[in-house]
Amino acid sequence: MNNIKRSIFKAYDIRGLVPEDFDANAAYHIARAFVSIAGCKTCVIAHDMRLTGEELAGALVSGCIDQGCDVYDIGLSSTPLYYYAVNRLEAEGGIMVTASHNPKEYNGMKIVLKGAVPAVGVIDNDVLWRCAEESAYGEPAKNGNRLPVDVDLPDGYADLVLKTADLYDIKGLRLAVDCGNGMGGITLDPLLSKLANEPERLYWRPDGSFPNHAANPLNEDTLLMLKETVVDKKCDLGVAYDGDADRVGFVDEKGNVVPGDFITALIGCSMLQDAPGKTIMYDLRSSWSVRDAITESGGVAKMCRVGHGPIKTQMRAEGGYFAGELSSHYYFSNFFVTDNGDLALLYILKLMLSTGKPLSELAAPLRRYHKTKEINSKVADTGAVLKRLEEIYTPQAKATYHLDGFSAEFDDWWFNVRASNTEPLIRLNLEARTPALMKEKSEELIGVIRS
Repeated sequence: MNNIKRSIFKAYDIRGLVPEDFDANAAYHIARAFVSIAGCKTCVIAHDMRLTGEELAGALVSGCIDQGCDVYDIGLSSTPLYYYAVNRLEAEGGIMVTASHNPKEYNGMKIVLKGAVPAVGVIDNDVLWRCAEESAYGEPAKNGNRLPVDVDLPDGYADLVLKTADLYDIKGLRLAVDCGNGMGGITLDPLLSKLANEPERLYWRPDGSFPNHAANPLNEDTLLMLKETVVDKKCDLGVAYDGDADRVGFVDEKGNVVPGDFITALIGCSMLQDAPGKTIMYDLRSSWSVRDAITESGGVAKMCRVGHGPIKTQMRAEGGYFAGELSSHYYFSNFFVTDNGDLALLYILKLMLSTGKPLSELAAPLRRYHKTKEINSKVADTGAVLKRLEEIYTPQAKATYHLDGFSAEFDDWWFNVRASNTEPLIRLNLEARTPALMKEKSEELIGVIRS
């Protein structure tokens, strides 16, 4: 046995403390198990700027090679660049070492199959864990090799992102960009260079110790300097990336945060102009205004689950053209069905240019309802709480859903409750037509959850 913890295998990827939860030894055996189960002959290995990233990536390279798989080791990379590399190099699999926005003590892995399809949707976590834990992968006929990467991946990536958005000139729009000492600058440098745009740069140097603030645009405390910069420098837009640069948050020209679900609506509706009638997906925590805007723009609005693995699977199965999450993940079917912060940025810039409107004005019509922030409650038994909520609210509801946790819709309000994948928490999102009803119902739900 290799003492690999089952708990690091999450619903969407692998994640945990290093070295407490997993280390290079675990990474080595996970690589061998993945190659064995997936049958990969070629694999891309990449890592972000986290302090343990290089060591873990080195162990993954060794594991793949020892299992007979040839490896493209692309080194430091954002997650969108990694997805591009898997496709550009026509690899049969890939492992990206990253813990996204988590604190510096964490690390993890995003594992994909050919085409950057999330492995978590195809390979059962228990199967992968047992194979790695028990060294049940067998010995290959011969070892694999390191393969040369003979293309300029960041440059090719920038070209394809610009081509996908069909944007080559941003006409002097002034940007402030906070990379949070993450990987955003790796792809933004060639991208903005091709657009001949020099932004106000905040924390572009990759540093896995996160010396300035956490690389998490969902936490408004991390956006204070960006907001100040936008206002002080009279910028048209503020942009904040997470650690591996697959998520991006937006601040309008007044220094106000535009929520991720509003960005979903804006990008989705703009994409419908070139693809009328397509399906735009929004995660079930999103405001009713997202559904309304997509429908009004002639699209098919469809609710989806939370998390990159389930969303990408649902997009492929149900023909989703674009999808967005409240967490500021944006998914593009025209870019390998992957989440891409850079492409989201370009589509917002394109919308601002085509309409001649600032982001605050574009977002204003979406402020139709009144929504809570996500409210977390620690509970002893998440299953029992969900069951109790269903019993109370199903008879009253106009409609209920079990897409992810339990959702209930009424004439004037809705809510979703989900169990955390990693903690004994219930997560509540709720929206109503009036502030008073939002306050009343959120207090009511919290009372039931915490009783």
